[in-house]
Amino acid sequence: METFRILAINPGSTSTKIAVFDNEKSIFLKNIKHSNEDLAPFNSISEQYEFRKEVILNELIQADIDIERIDAVVGRGGLVKPIESGVYEVNESLKRDLRVGILGEHASNLGGLIADDIAKSLPEARAFIADPVVVDELDEVARITGCPSMPRQSVFHALNQKAVARLFARTRGFVYEELNLIVAHMGGGISIGAHRQGRVVDVNNALDGYGPFSPERAGTLPTGALIRACYSGKYSYDEMKKIVNGKGGLVAHLGTNQAYEVEKRVKAGDKHAELVLSGMCYQIGKAIGGCATVLKGKVNGIILTGGIAHDKFVVDYIKEMVDFIAPVAVYPGEDEMTALMQNALMAMRNQVKCKIYQ
Repeated sequence: METFRILAINPGSTSTKIAVFDNEKSIFLKNIKHSNEDLAPFNSISEQYEFRKEVILNELIQADIDIERIDAVVGRGGLVKPIESGVYEVNESLKRDLRVGILGEHASNLGGLIADDIAKSLPEARAFIADPVVVDELDEVARITGCPSMPRQSVFHALNQKAVARLFARTRGFVYEELNLIVAHMGGGISIGAHRQGRVVDVNNALDGYGPFSPERAGTLPTGALIRACYSGKYSYDEMKKIVNGKGGLVAHLGTNQAYEVEKRVKAGDKHAELVLSGMCYQIGKAIGGCATVLKGKVNGIILTGGIAHDKFVVDYIKEMVDFIAPVAVYPGEDEMTALMQNALMAMRNQVKCKIYQ
């Protein structure tokens, strides 16, 4: 079988993860940390482009990775226009929207740009993005709200949700497109998606913090109280955004965004911490139940994933609420680099058809 060397790039707010694979075999992995001093000269994320690209290339050189042997470079997809799930070969339309941040500025916008630049410097390498957070496969009925100017939007952990759903199907002798699944990604943000035969037909907007509250996000709030807070004069626009996303959830209640730290407090007998953590788990379980109704009760499996899936209290609480619906599988963490590689490898092997971003 032909061996493809794949470079995966995942830019985060203060780090850049890179990995090199020969087919499925990992030969290099590095999480490059960027200090405040490193990023201070840049006024925006887009200005960090050259800096981050050079850091990546230097790390590869220092690791004795032969860059000329790379066949594909796959970057974490950014805040582009809503698109279907899949692998997209980087083109000019995609690069334009990544540069301007058509749906907002985020470090992941750099992934496809850097991937394309590196690929173009090589003889025959191809550049891809895969399953960005703006994947949108919602049923039309799922978009409707009581205010026509405010439809529901799909922004979620698409890369990891799709990867673990495929893994669940594969390990049970099925293909993803044959199953109905509910996937709960539980990290700094929480997204819970109803996967109907390969499409995420309903999911909460995890970027805005809609849905269950999480370590850093306030979740769905009482509308009246939220409106009153906005017009109280106590908070600026930016402060309200932080209340909803960044300083909400476990941070607001308990002063930490680390679920494992909260679990330690619970074990030490902290009843308030136990109540708050139970509240988060309760909302996750309730949202999973809602997804089961979207799938009309025909659910082949429920998947718990993300960093918080390492926490026994959380997993046990949610299982007790939802295991009557379908078997519960747990895939702790999020191996985004492997997920990126798998998408690029499927494209290189022509196992999937690359989609065209327009």
